[in-house]
Amino acid sequence: MKAARKSRKDRVIRFLWLAEVVVLFAAVMAAAWLRFHTEPEYQIRFLEQTPWRALLVALAITGAMTAFGLYQTHVRHTRMDFILRLVLSFVLGGIALVVFYYLVPPSYLGRGVLAISLAIGAGGILVVRLAWVRLFHSDVLKQRVLILGAGRNADLINSCMRRRSDRRTFTVVGFVPVPGQPVWVREDLLVPVGEEGLHELTDRLQIDELVIAPDERRGGLPMEQMLQCVQQGISVVDLSSFFEREAGMVQLNAVDPSWLVFSGGFDYSTPRRLSKRFFDLLAAGALLLVSWPLMIVVGIAVWMESGGPVFYSQTRVGERGRHFTLTKFRSMRVDAEKGGVAVWASKDDDRSTRVGRFIRKTRLDELPQLIAVLRGDMSFVGPRPERPQFVDMLNDEVRYYGVRHSVKPGLTGWAQLRYPYGASVRDAEEKLKFDLFYVKNHGLVFDLMILLQTVEVVLFGRGAR
Repeated sequence: MKAARKSRKDRVIRFLWLAEVVVLFAAVMAAAWLRFHTEPEYQIRFLEQTPWRALLVALAITGAMTAFGLYQTHVRHTRMDFILRLVLSFVLGGIALVVFYYLVPPSYLGRGVLAISLAIGAGGILVVRLAWVRLFHSDVLKQRVLILGAGRNADLINSCMRRRSDRRTFTVVGFVPVPGQPVWVREDLLVPVGEEGLHELTDRLQIDELVIAPDERRGGLPMEQMLQCVQQGISVVDLSSFFEREAGMVQLNAVDPSWLVFSGGFDYSTPRRLSKRFFDLLAAGALLLVSWPLMIVVGIAVWMESGGPVFYSQTRVGERGRHFTLTKFRSMRVDAEKGGVAVWASKDDDRSTRVGRFIRKTRLDELPQLIAVLRGDMSFVGPRPERPQFVDMLNDEVRYYGVRHSVKPGLTGWAQLRYPYGASVRDAEEKLKFDLFYVKNHGLVFDLMILLQTVEVVLFGRGAR
């Protein structure tokens, strides 16, 4: 079978980003023309220097939109939520441009041109988004997918990818039952092969991709017919790769050790380690340089409310199972864990102080962990570190849990963006799906994307408890 190809969702998002870069670029050029159309000579000189400045505006605004989650394929936004995020993106992007203009004066666009650009650009983005929703929600442009299998594994697609936003770039044409295996899928979704072969069925239904999802592989796969499908230009992928590509997770119910071994990823090469360490030092150092006055204020607030220690230290499990000391601002009472018994935090936990609830919601309690990143115990991006007591329990109860410790734990991570705060074995299992996806696919660009989208989590309070 072919390895998982780059998701069509990624291509759609790149196309959307490129379209909005073009719209913002055109908005700046139009603003420059409007601002100086009564002064032809000055207008010509100004427009000669405008293109690279227009590109700078487009990159700043789309970068801010990324930070506010407007290029995420797995999140549904209400109309008001989208407008709020778009407004905040333009505000943040505008502030970033002003700071850059101060640092690099030749890039200055002018207040009038910048204001007109942002106004035109915002309107243009709204038009693009409206057209995008109508265009890409049409089945005509979606990839047509046929599932080989109709049992428990195949039905995971219906139970785990049932939202419309989960299927933006593909449509499931049907499920082909495998002879001798139980059927879990609804009868109206079944597509029996009949006398025609699988390759003839895919040709008749104009299938773009065949997903292999039987409950039992041995002796149950029509390999010759699958080979003919490949020869017809149809992509053939297994269920685990399909979930990894389309849902950004490793589906634990469908994956087996051989897939983890042979499906690629897990880049621990020296260049990757060096690039990740450089990214950690740069990101943690920059954030520490900016946030140290805020850390002083938080420390004073913690001490003034309840006295006692400002910081709280715990032993956590890091890369390859090594233990290290993690330090946070104290957000709970001093006697929160009587007898030293580890207890998961819960919603509206009565052990939290008033200041503690605020700093946990805004993630300010995590700032001292920047020292652990600089020290090398943690990375800026990675699976969140757990306490040894929880790790021992979860290793026994959750399959593949130990795989997440093949990289350094992080201050933020893919699971924190995709799943709310977890406080149970069930939650740990759900988050592991996203942690394994990160461990398998981590890279410098992925880390940067997670870092930008963490801004959304902090500002909108998702996942905090």
